[in-house]
Amino acid sequence: MKQLKRPMRRTLLTLHVIVSVSWLGLALGLLALGIAAYTAEDPATTQAAYRAMQIVADWLIIPLALLAFLSGVLLSLGTPWGLARHHWVRIKFWLTLVTLSATVFALRPNIHQAAADGQPDLSLVAAPVVSATAYLFMTAISVLKPWGLTRRGRRLRVLATSRKTVDERSPAPTA
Repeated sequence: MKQLKRPMRRTLLTLHVIVSVSWLGLALGLLALGIAAYTAEDPATTQAAYRAMQIVADWLIIPLALLAFLSGVLLSLGTPWGLARHHWVRIKFWLTLVTLSATVFALRPNIHQAAADGQPDLSLVAAPVVSATAYLFMTAISVLKPWGLTRRGRRLRVLATSRKTVDERSPAPTA
């Protein structure tokens, strides 16, 4: 994919940050509701908290998670960071894919089951803790960009620098 122009890259980056932070916020909201449901002494409160979790999971989490994933992939492909050039980008890709899959195939069905049963479920406290931790970790590595280039990234960098030889016919000024 060719490099994105600056206005498009900035727009996509802004969208990615907004939906990613929203996904983290919803995970924290699910954690608060999960704790409220698990610790409530009144079955009606437990039932209400799980129904609220169901609404959040059905209407907000999936679209935001998909947008975060897609905007991240487009950013990586449309910028010099690439999808497989830096370790931190690869880790974010796989963590996002895993958390998105876990949300769709594990968390949502558990929430639906808990909303139907109305019984306290500790897994609905643990799952938001794990996902929020993953999102915070992904945020940290996005800022810090640790671990350097992958083997592919090192190979591409060597190829790119070997092609950039300036000779006497180059329009670039020489000293």
